[in-house]
Amino acid sequence: MDWNRRRKIICKKIVLASNNSKKIKEIKDILNGLEYEVYSLNDMDINIDVEEDGITFEENSKKKATEIYSYLKKRGEDNFLVLADDSGLEVDALNGAPGIYSARFMGHDTSYDVKNQYIIDAVKGKERGARFVCAMALCIPDREPILIEEYFNGEIYDHIAGENGFGYDPIFYVPELHKTSAELSMEEKNQYSHRAKALKKLYTILKGEGD
Repeated sequence: MDWNRRRKIICKKIVLASNNSKKIKEIKDILNGLEYEVYSLNDMDINIDVEEDGITFEENSKKKATEIYSYLKKRGEDNFLVLADDSGLEVDALNGAPGIYSARFMGHDTSYDVKNQYIIDAVKGKERGARFVCAMALCIPDREPILIEEYFNGEIYDHIAGENGFGYDPIFYVPELHKTSAELSMEEKNQYSHRAKALKKLYTILKGEGD
């Protein structure tokens, strides 16, 4: 779609549909350089729980973005863009699981140390191929949401390694870098990760809108 032929975005504030501090930092780092102020849900005093009942990452990200945008609009605040993402790990040996259930896999209260060790044990002697998926939805006043999906390919490592990431990062091995995602520097992550790739596309769109 030729975004430059559409009406320019006037709003210069983006609300992220998240309170995950590490995810918010990743997003702010990638969007740095654009003239947008970025806010978390806590920053905006938003305390709503959007049920992620879609069957794809894209459906869930779109639902989060549109529901939070509607909530802000009902509060009389319509000068914001709302950015939501739904991301997760797909493991070939587990038929794509945990997939869209990545955050809820084995229960919300189960630590990622336990989840990660379970996956390591489950793929022993099997195909180790895996990928991170990131689907993003950006709600803009008077437009259909912009939808972006990107991937980060790798494999499941044979042990937990690294402290720089979160979630499944310590077991996601990137062969070409000889590191797990949790061992990557922020600069490396901002170059290779699924979220970084999606954000770079978003950056290009927003930059074009501002030109």
